[in-house]
Amino acid sequence: MRVGTPPGIKTLRTYRREWLLKDLVAGVVLSTLLVPQGMAYAELAGLPAITGLYTSVMCLLAYAVAGPSRVLVLGPDSSLGPMIAATVLPLLAADGDSGRAVALASVLALMVGAITLLAGVARLGFVADLISKPTMIGYMNGLALTILIGQLPKLFGFSTESDGLIREVDDFVQGVADGRTVAAAVAVGGGCILLILLLQRLMPKIPAVLVMVVLAITASVALDLDEHGVKTVGRLPEGLPPFTVPDIGLSDLGPLFIGALGIALVSLADTISNASAFAARTGQEVRGNDEMIAIGTANMAAGLFQGFPVSTSGSRTAVAERAGAKTQLTGLVGAALIVLMLVLLPGLFRDLPQPALAAVVITASLSLADLAGTRRLWRQRKAEFWLCIAAFLGVALLGVLPGIAVAVGLSILNVFRRSWWPYSTVLGRASGVEGYHDVRSHPGAQLLPGLVIFRFDGPLFFANAKSFREEVLRYVHADPAPRRVLIAAEPVTDVDTTAADVLEELDATLREQGVELVFAELKDPVRRKIERYGLARTFGADRFHPTVEGAVEAFRSDSGANWAPVHRAAGDQG
Repeated sequence: MRVGTPPGIKTLRTYRREWLLKDLVAGVVLSTLLVPQGMAYAELAGLPAITGLYTSVMCLLAYAVAGPSRVLVLGPDSSLGPMIAATVLPLLAADGDSGRAVALASVLALMVGAITLLAGVARLGFVADLISKPTMIGYMNGLALTILIGQLPKLFGFSTESDGLIREVDDFVQGVADGRTVAAAVAVGGGCILLILLLQRLMPKIPAVLVMVVLAITASVALDLDEHGVKTVGRLPEGLPPFTVPDIGLSDLGPLFIGALGIALVSLADTISNASAFAARTGQEVRGNDEMIAIGTANMAAGLFQGFPVSTSGSRTAVAERAGAKTQLTGLVGAALIVLMLVLLPGLFRDLPQPALAAVVITASLSLADLAGTRRLWRQRKAEFWLCIAAFLGVALLGVLPGIAVAVGLSILNVFRRSWWPYSTVLGRASGVEGYHDVRSHPGAQLLPGLVIFRFDGPLFFANAKSFREEVLRYVHADPAPRRVLIAAEPVTDVDTTAADVLEELDATLREQGVELVFAELKDPVRRKIERYGLARTFGADRFHPTVEGAVEAFRSDSGANWAPVHRAAGDQG
């Protein structure tokens, strides 16, 4: 395979001087968001806060070289944090060694990177479509609730060791009942959440998280919050992220790989959707497979420098775009500023209260939930609403990783359900409308006595062939029985061998009852398949009509029938 020039090098060759100032300013603005979010999402994943900064630096550098999008921003993500924690934490010993947790998370990032790299090279970008929109909404709603509940103890100034939403709720309520709440922590955390939400609502152009962090640190120093039981971040390790080949046991690889598959799927779906949204606004073309390769490269880079899996961030990308970002130089500037902070000012965030980080995560979780989308599904399509609820319950009751499996499984089952039971109906002639139409949509439509025009809206294959046969026979057993059944076959996109056998058996059954089976508007590729299956001996050329209109006129010519109103009692055709 020939390797092309990395997108970052192509951008460098065509870089315009007038972009420089905008990229520099956007990079400075972006860095103010990257630091607190990076630390907060690292702790959400059950890792030391410093790993969030290491991860941010390496993925920004890698994507600047390999990323096809000019403005997309990568980094630690609130939607991946619980998945990382759900994969890594069960593998830790009882003492919860942070060094081993980092090693496990780094291997997880390497696995996610390898999966997405291979998928991109193999041009498997379509795998991101395995989660339908309704199930993704349900999954994200469940994830938002899981994150929110998981952060409440930190917001209230204490910690719990429980696993699973129900146990977390129980332990949190028990902790509050036992008097473990730190009033100062609640005040700081609640005030930070309120401040972020108000600024985002009233002054969206102001970096709300940055304002909150500055005020929280100021309050922490001025009021000696640590003396009132409020935990702070403390001094971060000084220096650059070290190159590290993580060392773990072979027994850890299986559970990590399962988690990596789920994380890769969510990361890809998130990346493709964000890339599409921002490309539409900037006039760029989305290259899904190139994005997968870039995401894989970024994850590999993070995994080799004590980082964890990453994804794109819609909020950080929006901040960079509003600040005037033109290219990935914005990300390079952000990474450089984080490095300078680690080298020169490692104690800058020492006095940042932990409840403030909880506030960052909680407000991010609120943005994951889509209650309006859930209500819209209820109004528009009840079946997809219940799919959404099932995905939500999968995450809330079974856990984050089983939840993603439930979401994918439900999406696949929904596709199969639609193919298994496609819509079918009888067509009639509606007043004032040309052609032939669904008698359910046009109750006043007329039918030709002796003719059933039956439409089956899907391919005929092993799973639905028998239901097709039963539907046809249901209309044939009406009183009076028809003389001919016309299949309006334009929606039938395929016929497999099982369905071909069913058609042959159905034709024999109908002929015994004096009913003829004919087709109209059957696609040429499908008709060639029927002939290849050997059905030409059963269905002669006279049984196929180019149009429904032609088939109807042929029946009228043979029978002399005239149009009559629909009678619902006759085979329940309405």
